[in-house]
Amino acid sequence: MKVLIAGISSIVGRHLTQMLVQDGAKVVGIDRRPWLDPPEGVKLHPFDIRKRPAEDVFRTFRPDVVVHMATVTHLERKTEDRYRINLHGTRAVFDNCARYGARKAIFVGRHTYYGATPESPLFHRESSPPMASTTFPELADLVAADLYATTALWQHPSLESVILRLVYQLGPSRAATLASFLGGPRVPTILGFDPLFQFMHELDMARAIRSAMQPDLRGVYNVAGPNPVPLSTLIEETGRSRLPIPEPIFVRALGRFGLPRLPPGALGHIKYPVVVDDDAFRKEAGFVPEYDAPTTMRAFRTGSTSG
Repeated sequence: MKVLIAGISSIVGRHLTQMLVQDGAKVVGIDRRPWLDPPEGVKLHPFDIRKRPAEDVFRTFRPDVVVHMATVTHLERKTEDRYRINLHGTRAVFDNCARYGARKAIFVGRHTYYGATPESPLFHRESSPPMASTTFPELADLVAADLYATTALWQHPSLESVILRLVYQLGPSRAATLASFLGGPRVPTILGFDPLFQFMHELDMARAIRSAMQPDLRGVYNVAGPNPVPLSTLIEETGRSRLPIPEPIFVRALGRFGLPRLPPGALGHIKYPVVVDDDAFRKEAGFVPEYDAPTTMRAFRTGSTSG
């Protein structure tokens, strides 16, 4: 099997590559970020996924499976850059998949697609609407990319399109959005709120993406790990101190006194839970996470895969 990974230099992309190489797959990657020591035989192309040189990789490599995780968040790029990378990059990936005969395309999205509001259901199913585009404007480009990827299910019927909406990443690398929020010794919370947080070990994320490669699997799937835990528990078990702040002064305190920077739209995610129902993916892909919540939180705290 030949696999092309857009965003291969990410933590999950690297774990996935290692797994696929062990499985005997031939892997190439497209990513402008460096990876100095990829596995033997893995070639990294430092191209913009939207540009002609990236299309030439599709044309010459002719992948069987394409994994698209080359999206960026509000923490990494400005709004105009995110729209170009996330939306136009996603379009380029699916167009190239169809043009050069890929069997399957996997879009790696985020469960924050559903948004965090006081009216949200306890569990979001795949049919739930994308409220994040209105409650969290900084996520609008990722929502648009997810929706565009979903159109591939009918625009390219010969392509097995899989859209994965994964929960927060957590693990020993201490990378990604949730890790940034938990990065300091004190984690700010909004006084009177203690929402459930749903996360999964970064190695389980890679395993989930690999599970989505099986033949005939197609559609939109929520992907989760262990049961969610209250934010207060997450903070305590990762070795941090909780700092409750009254909501009127919460925004003014962020980015100061050693606290993380967050956009205004993120407040809803510190007040209300975003919990997904992942039954469909577990049943249809046969995916079962290997890491429970205590082990995953301990791995983040210690920086060790074993926790």
